[in-house]
Amino acid sequence: MPTRKLDRKAKRPALDHLTTHRANGARPSGSRATVVHVHFKDRAYGGPTGTRTVADRLAEAVGLAHAIDLAVVDSVAVSLDRPHPGTLLRDGKVAEIADRVAAKAADLVVVNGHLTPVQQQNLEKRWKTKVIDRTGLILEIFGARARTSEGALQVELAALTYQRSRLVRSWTHLERQRGGFGFLGGPGESQIEADRRHIDARLSAIRKQLKDVTRTRGLHRLERKKVPYPVVALVGYTNAGKSTLFNRLTAAGVFAENLLFATLDPTMRKVALPNGQSIILSDTVGFISDLPHELVAAFSATLEEVRQADFIVHVRDVAHSESAEQRADVVRVLAELGIEDDAEAPIIEVQNKIDLLDADGRTTIANQQPRRPNVVSLSARTGEGCEDLLTRITSVLARDHETLDVRVSIADGATLAWLYSHGEVVERRDDDDYAHVRVSLSPPDRARLARRETDGLRVFRTAADGAPFR
Repeated sequence: MPTRKLDRKAKRPALDHLTTHRANGARPSGSRATVVHVHFKDRAYGGPTGTRTVADRLAEAVGLAHAIDLAVVDSVAVSLDRPHPGTLLRDGKVAEIADRVAAKAADLVVVNGHLTPVQQQNLEKRWKTKVIDRTGLILEIFGARARTSEGALQVELAALTYQRSRLVRSWTHLERQRGGFGFLGGPGESQIEADRRHIDARLSAIRKQLKDVTRTRGLHRLERKKVPYPVVALVGYTNAGKSTLFNRLTAAGVFAENLLFATLDPTMRKVALPNGQSIILSDTVGFISDLPHELVAAFSATLEEVRQADFIVHVRDVAHSESAEQRADVVRVLAELGIEDDAEAPIIEVQNKIDLLDADGRTTIANQQPRRPNVVSLSARTGEGCEDLLTRITSVLARDHETLDVRVSIADGATLAWLYSHGEVVERRDDDDYAHVRVSLSPPDRARLARRETDGLRVFRTAADGAPFR
């Protein structure tokens, strides 16, 4: 087999561990797959930490396989006390699954768990087919979903980081030596060292490019602060309905399907609030339980948008059987990013997909609502409750606003337009020379207005709502 070469100009990596046969370069899309969920009884080995059932975890793994167009012909859950160092599973289970794979003519086995390179190699020999683990499958999904150059770079970084530790398994030619006749310092470097060096060089180049992306994003954020639209980031578990809600509020037409990780690249659009104020709404990548650490590190540039948002809207699939567990996973990732719900920076929780609840479920949600002011129930698909979300966003943004009386020359149309576009005008009275405007403004906008103050523009602080104009 010829030496594998790394394509440095590729838009995204061809993930070697997911091709059915390197010789013909076939992609896994449409392959017949068997999904194996590995469940450890002991928490010390990654066992259950919440109330997720084995059936739900298996169903999620099947959903991940469907997201990459794999034809799942069989699925099975295996319970273990502890992992086997050589094959993860016990010999009896390995033999049993080998029979199932042969009976279903599966050409790919997806193990919903983490496999070491040695375990992956041994299982491929025993099952006589390609084997990938959860990390490899999610990497392939992300690679297929990436549409921008930034997304492709982030996926490639994660994939190469993952591949680097698996050279011993993936590349069969690595035991050969190359170069050297014995008189220039020995037999030459091993192929595995050369391949690892090529990967390291590519990783270094990608990290440099992503630093440029981070710097560019920082410049864009500075520009957005000059045009002071608050940034609201949508976060949530994958398939919770973030992109559907984003489309409902912005009419952006972002791809949204009933798939895990239907969208990957972040999208930002302007949205008008009921009071006339505008915000920038950001749709971000979805989270999932046991998210590979390679992806968390690779997507730091994208997740920076979440960190820098003025506040967060956490979208939940309230109709899902594991809604509480999914919420805990998202909260855990947000905490890792340094984002926590508190009085200074509240997180609005959206209980999405209420259209899928029965009457009892909707009654339970309605009874909880008065006790949870930062929770909004809605259906992104039907539009029910979306106006309530915009109203809640408006009230959160107004928490630091101050009501001012502003006297503006009638001829100063630019300042009057600025007041209407950046604040909430609650009252206005005009005389022959001036417009007297009572307006609610955020702290940054109050500072900007102060810098505009001239003889024709005077700003007064209002003692209380309803006080007469100065």
